[in-house]
Amino acid sequence: MIYPKNFEQKTGFDKIRQQLYDSCLSPMGHDHVKTMTFQASYDVIEQRLDQTNQFLNLLHFESAFPSNDYLDMRNTLKKLTTEGTIIETEDLHNLNTSLKVMEEIRLFLNNLDPEKYDKLQILTQSVESWKTFIEPADKIIDTKGEIRPDASNTLLEITKKIKSFERSLYSKIQQTLNQAKKSDWIAEEGEITVRNGRLVIPVKASQKRKIKGFVHDESSSGQTIYIEPEHAYETNNEIRKLRSDYKQEIKRIIGEYTKEIRPYIPDLVQDYEWLGFIDFLRSKALLASRLHAEKPKLFNEQRIHWQAAVHPLLYQAHKEQNKNVVPLDISLNQEQRILIISGPNAGGKSVCLKTTGLLQYMLQCGLMIPVKASSECGIFNQIFIDIGDEQSLENDLSTYSSHLNNLRVFTENSNSATLTLIDEMGTGTEPQMGGAIAEASLEVLYERGTYAVVTTHYANLKLLADKYPAIENGAMLFDSKNIKPLFQLKIGKPGHSFAFEIAKNTGLPDEIIKRAKEKTGKTHLDFEKQLQSLEQDKSQVDKKEYELKVADDLLAETIDKYNRLNADLEKNRKEIIEKAKAEAREILNNSNRLIENTIREIKESEADKAKTKESRATFDKEKEKILKPKEKTAKSKPKKQKAPASHPPKQNINKAPEKDYELVKGEIHSGDTVKIIGQSGSGEVISISKNKAEVSFGQMKMQIPVAKLEKIKTTKKQEKKTQGNYHNIMEDMQQKSQNFSSTLDIRGVKADEALTKLMNFIDDATLLGVYDLRILHGKGHGVLRSVVRDYLAGLDEVKNFHDEHVERGGQGITIVKLK
Repeated sequence: MIYPKNFEQKTGFDKIRQQLYDSCLSPMGHDHVKTMTFQASYDVIEQRLDQTNQFLNLLHFESAFPSNDYLDMRNTLKKLTTEGTIIETEDLHNLNTSLKVMEEIRLFLNNLDPEKYDKLQILTQSVESWKTFIEPADKIIDTKGEIRPDASNTLLEITKKIKSFERSLYSKIQQTLNQAKKSDWIAEEGEITVRNGRLVIPVKASQKRKIKGFVHDESSSGQTIYIEPEHAYETNNEIRKLRSDYKQEIKRIIGEYTKEIRPYIPDLVQDYEWLGFIDFLRSKALLASRLHAEKPKLFNEQRIHWQAAVHPLLYQAHKEQNKNVVPLDISLNQEQRILIISGPNAGGKSVCLKTTGLLQYMLQCGLMIPVKASSECGIFNQIFIDIGDEQSLENDLSTYSSHLNNLRVFTENSNSATLTLIDEMGTGTEPQMGGAIAEASLEVLYERGTYAVVTTHYANLKLLADKYPAIENGAMLFDSKNIKPLFQLKIGKPGHSFAFEIAKNTGLPDEIIKRAKEKTGKTHLDFEKQLQSLEQDKSQVDKKEYELKVADDLLAETIDKYNRLNADLEKNRKEIIEKAKAEAREILNNSNRLIENTIREIKESEADKAKTKESRATFDKEKEKILKPKEKTAKSKPKKQKAPASHPPKQNINKAPEKDYELVKGEIHSGDTVKIIGQSGSGEVISISKNKAEVSFGQMKMQIPVAKLEKIKTTKKQEKKTQGNYHNIMEDMQQKSQNFSSTLDIRGVKADEALTKLMNFIDDATLLGVYDLRILHGKGHGVLRSVVRDYLAGLDEVKNFHDEHVERGGQGITIVKLK
């Protein structure tokens, strides 16, 4: 449900519809504009936005789209459904011309990249190819809309006879004319002319009996008589009969053609509806281009998260005056459903409201909207608006009564899928009562789950944001120093009316302002100040709360990290202690065995000195092994390990790396070994044509400018290495190809940075063999355009460059053709 009935006039959508109407090429497109309606289906809206967005890309980045001869033949075709009717020659020409346009469009769309233009290519599935009717029509009628003399053998024969008779007749009459001139029967300037479809000569009235023949006409003065010579009468009759036969033959030919197409007229009419839709789609894309509109992210739920939104009509009006529109950032979601905007008069509150209503309505009519592409849009089943004066003398309806009537409709019909827009809510009656009714109505809308944007000056409505969590305040910012509105929406705090400041700035006498302040009372002024102070305090509290939350999260993370580290440390400590105990036990066991063995050996040798000395030496040696087992193990480990193959021997660390190739001077010829400048892999030149060489890198062949190559002589090491580089080169080229776009956008970039990007762009295009390029530099002051043109003019690789078509960007885009 859209309320009220004049919603489009209130929001300005009627002017958007008119622009679409004016951009269409045919009445068929006009019909689609007239029947364009608000939609609430996610799938339908998404499809229409995708189609428009892809058509916009088509106009910007593809070759010229067929945009002539969108002729409406629907009524003509419907008349031909009656048996015996025949299409007129002019209509046949128009039918054939428009069928050719349909065929051009069908082929154009089918030849597009299916990944980029899938939604447009689907459209061709519903239209027929009418070559079976185009080819016969071409044989009947020429490009000027005239019947071909060879449309049939009979017609050709009749045409030849007519020309033969006309030549003979003209020769005879010319002889009579010359004789009459010599005899002064006609004026010297008299020539053969036509009367009643017959050749005649102009004879002086006084000499009319001198020439035998038939009088067909006379001049207005009666001084000249137009006579058909007697000897030409029969020939003229024969020509007249042949012309009659000529017409009958044409009627027969066109009649047969009409008979052929009659069974297909319903399908033809349907395809003309399709041509009208293409016309309509083109018009939507052109509108999007003029508005710099985008396709935002669409969600099948109720939400608004717009960035840099502008009112389209305001944007166009300001553009004509070389003025800028302040963009609008606005959000509505489940947690923030109702936005109450306050601020000074003429500060932009109503513009915010109209922008919200107009853009949401445009979106759900399938039109792209002027917001950032990253913006998020939802879908509403109903949009209600109360803006402006609905006073009606005929219905005895006052301004306030009309507002109350609107509030009644809103509260009775709103639900969680409704977007309600109310300007200056509660005004039009005694402020205290009006404010109370407005507050109560807004509470009902809140309870119904409605999404709303409301503008107001009432303080009680501003305070609702502290009472209800899903209500948020918004302020239109005001420069209190210079006393002028900034037209910027700041969400999160209420606005101030700045009534006295604005009054002073407009020149209202200070005495009146002073009296007004006294009459207003200190209480009201203090309340406004306290409200502003309260919002500032609330912002500070929110900020501190956020900082505390961040600090709390950081502390919790730190504690968790400490606990993990402490647990790991305790675990490692226990493992170290257990390992130390085990090693101690092993040392004690080994020591006991050593002592026992030594004592036994001494006893068995009966304290022989030599044997005792030997046993002691063995004991000391074994003791050393027991006391230093880890040191010995550590020393032995390096002998068992091998250095990684990727690291050079220690003594060669500072040695300079050997080159895998040598550069060779001289021109590059077929069979030479070359490499791409900046790359390591080498290839063989197969052939050279003009300034490009065909180079083989293994099984991959590439066309590369000779200027991008350098001649080399490879070493044996490089020959082995090259095989491994082929794969790397191919991957690098594939990556470049996938990421490369034939369009470079340098709008808003500094000149030196733009030049660097342009140089890399041309180099990549040349390397990848892309010859048709587009450079988007914008118009502005023409600085970037001059930088681009100067650089391109000095490149040998550039064949030519020129401005884009006016409808697709004009001087803001440069089209480049490489050699």
